[in-house]
Amino acid sequence: MGENYLFKYNVDMVFCIDATASMRPVINTVKNNALNFYHDVTAAMERKGKHINEMRIRVIAFRDYLADGDSAMMTTDFFRLPEQSKDFERCVKSIHAKGGGDTPEDGLEALGYAIKSKWTPGGDKRRNIIVVWTDAPTHKLGYGKKSPCYPSGMAESFGELTSWWGDEQCPGQISDSSKRLVLFAPYEEEWSVVTENWNNVIHYPSTAGNGLEDLDYKEIIDAIGNSI
Repeated sequence: MGENYLFKYNVDMVFCIDATASMRPVINTVKNNALNFYHDVTAAMERKGKHINEMRIRVIAFRDYLADGDSAMMTTDFFRLPEQSKDFERCVKSIHAKGGGDTPEDGLEALGYAIKSKWTPGGDKRRNIIVVWTDAPTHKLGYGKKSPCYPSGMAESFGELTSWWGDEQCPGQISDSSKRLVLFAPYEEEWSVVTENWNNVIHYPSTAGNGLEDLDYKEIIDAIGNSI
């Protein structure tokens, strides 16, 4: 056994899923593989000589606050896997691809929710991973403020959101050594700014409007596996 087996890896992941109509292919992929996800990631890590002690997954499904109102953002607590696999599966299956209004969506607000997750403090080694699946550009932060459903306490600017990603002083926030952001997103303005200015970002560009048809499940597992 390699020396990695001496460490207990606690892995928290937040899935930010664009739940608008063009995302039917990737949402179906996530649904179909929900039960297998824990097994596939842990198996990939075992092949690398790393043992996952605890895995938790949180789901954030996002659309557009102005177009979709109270259906614009669905957030959950963390599901502990494999113990809560059935609950996780039911949650993912409840997401329906619809709405969205104009082409850009409110992906930056979803990132804000994700960064402020209640990350685990346990484990010898931690990985705090945010995965974004979208085939659309994102509005500028705060675009949907005219909606009565827009969240209070959201970052007021992209600069503030960037500080959330980089802030290690706030209790419960993610550290540079543990955090990863995996983007399956078009190389459009706001996503490209994230990629170019935030650290620990892995960006797999998708083509806007194509529903991420070129993305397959193995790529997702490999990208996450290489981030742990």
